[in-house]
Amino acid sequence: MLHLRILSPTAMTDAVLEVLETDDAVTGLVAIRGAVLRPRGDLITAQIAREAANDLVCKLREMRVHQEGSIEIEQVGTWLSRSGFEAEVRTPGSSTDAVVWAEVAQRAYDDTELNWTFLSFLTLATVIASIAIITDSQILTVGAMVLGPEFGPIAALGVALVRRRFMLLRLAVRTLVIGFATAIGFAIVLALIARALGWITVAQVTGPRPATHFIYTPDKWSFVVAVIAGAAGVLSITSAKSVGLAGVFISVTTVPAAGNIALGVAIADGATVWGSTAQLLVNLTGMAFAGWLTLAVQQTLWTRVSVRRAKHIVIPRRML
Repeated sequence: MLHLRILSPTAMTDAVLEVLETDDAVTGLVAIRGAVLRPRGDLITAQIAREAANDLVCKLREMRVHQEGSIEIEQVGTWLSRSGFEAEVRTPGSSTDAVVWAEVAQRAYDDTELNWTFLSFLTLATVIASIAIITDSQILTVGAMVLGPEFGPIAALGVALVRRRFMLLRLAVRTLVIGFATAIGFAIVLALIARALGWITVAQVTGPRPATHFIYTPDKWSFVVAVIAGAAGVLSITSAKSVGLAGVFISVTTVPAAGNIALGVAIADGATVWGSTAQLLVNLTGMAFAGWLTLAVQQTLWTRVSVRRAKHIVIPRRML
């Protein structure tokens, strides 16, 4: 169940209410006239079945409610309502499987923002990954994977392609390029300092590392795992039950590969740099491809569900 709150200009309120009243997925409908001061208008709230959110938001956007007022959608954690239960039963589809595209797009834009927090987490994760490689520590490698925030903009690439948000695509690419360049550059500086102090030797980077050897030796399984992890990650952030992201983070070696690139540059070892770069690109490509494909399938499936819903909804006179 979702909570819908609309700040509606007075001139649009009747039309908005007509759309909501004629939809069986809506319950708990409330309208408070004159409650909104900026922009001047009315407050409308309702509980809606998650499966119907996309259709309702599309209708409200077509009416330009979001241009003149605002539309807010919130997840309701716990609710007790017979009418709400009946609304979910009447609405085709599963609430857990339902993809609320407005929610997904908002999260994608938030995750692609290039800010100090994103750069800090990615840089710290890359530095930890470098230390993990030097010490050949699987525990530190996993820690670096979990700490890395790069999956957000990677998933946003799929959202941008499926929803045709090309501005989002540019933002995601920029965030990934600048983010990894900054993290690797900072790790290179620290690696050079550590080498000058004698804390890092060439043998530690190029010698046998059974626990972290996979970081710079990409193969077909690297791409397969990236695809599976990318699909699982997108399903986790689009479904009502966000689980599995931790498993995605520790399945792919984007951050460890970035850390190994920094070490390779610090010791001037081309094989390490190119092997790790290939691993990084394979993982990024695999996850981005899986994200796009998963979202495309979800969009196709929910388009069919929307068609089924439309057959049972009476079209308001104002929309004819």
